[in-house]
Amino acid sequence: MAIEITSESLAGAQPEPTAGYKESPLVTVSDFPGSSQRISRSRFRLTNSTWTRRNFSSRARELSGGDAIILSIPKSGRTWLRAFLCAYFCRRFGLEFTLRLGRYALPGLPRIVFSHDLFEHRTKGDRWDRVRGKYLVPRRELKRAKIILLARDPRDCFVSLYLQLTRRDPNAPVKLKQKTVSEMLRDQRFGMGAIINAMNDWLNEFSQRDNFTLVRYEALRASPAEHFRDLLAVLGESQPDGTIFQDALEFSRFENMQKLEAAGAFDSKILHPGDVRDPESFKVRRGKIGGYREYLSAEDQKYAADELMKLDPRFGYNS
Repeated sequence: MAIEITSESLAGAQPEPTAGYKESPLVTVSDFPGSSQRISRSRFRLTNSTWTRRNFSSRARELSGGDAIILSIPKSGRTWLRAFLCAYFCRRFGLEFTLRLGRYALPGLPRIVFSHDLFEHRTKGDRWDRVRGKYLVPRRELKRAKIILLARDPRDCFVSLYLQLTRRDPNAPVKLKQKTVSEMLRDQRFGMGAIINAMNDWLNEFSQRDNFTLVRYEALRASPAEHFRDLLAVLGESQPDGTIFQDALEFSRFENMQKLEAAGAFDSKILHPGDVRDPESFKVRRGKIGGYREYLSAEDQKYAADELMKLDPRFGYNS
């Protein structure tokens, strides 16, 4: 199959909660190659700790009950993937389109939980939020549900996240908004290092499980029909309806989603531009592979490339 899978199926969607960034101290993949890179033991302390996988907040409920859980760094293409899945399953079950698929409870309709999990745990909220594990998917859910890790080149993720925080997110602290792209690239909480640490930690935690799937954004962009068909098979739709499938592909095209976002056609704050006059403030911005080169200086690109060498080679971005 085109998608790299370490498992079987997927499922229903949660509304995207709005939360501010607060100031605080700091499938079965048959050919999934083993890593020759030594991974820091400190990461194992974080991901294997029973404490870090407990969520005592009221938000635990929103992160529970999924047939599948999609984890990703922000700006990894999750909204595009989500729009396709919602378009397909809403049409398939004769439902009005929504990005909040979880509002429908129908037999056979997969329930998908979307989360930035560890990354949000380390960047959003305050110390009390982290003590409660507010942004973490509960350990019992990760053991029970299928896990999909959506990966994207950390350099492209970073640039999109930088633009999100400085041009789109009204909750981002003023101090953060005033950072240059070069300063943010080296930031302990939001820079390249933080993105790479979260990706490595997820892979360390889940790659040996039978219910784990790794999906690369770049593969989806290169051949969306082939890879989305494989993704539906992971979700239990091994023979998707051809007409519905094509309609969902067309609906989720970047150009169409940008048009709909500008018109305010979506029923969720997930897809609303910060400023309709500023293309860089759109949730669906460009999705360009390698676009980071247009925003990073030669010196910053060298720094990012050096940081990328710390990423687990199984992701395939540092070869």
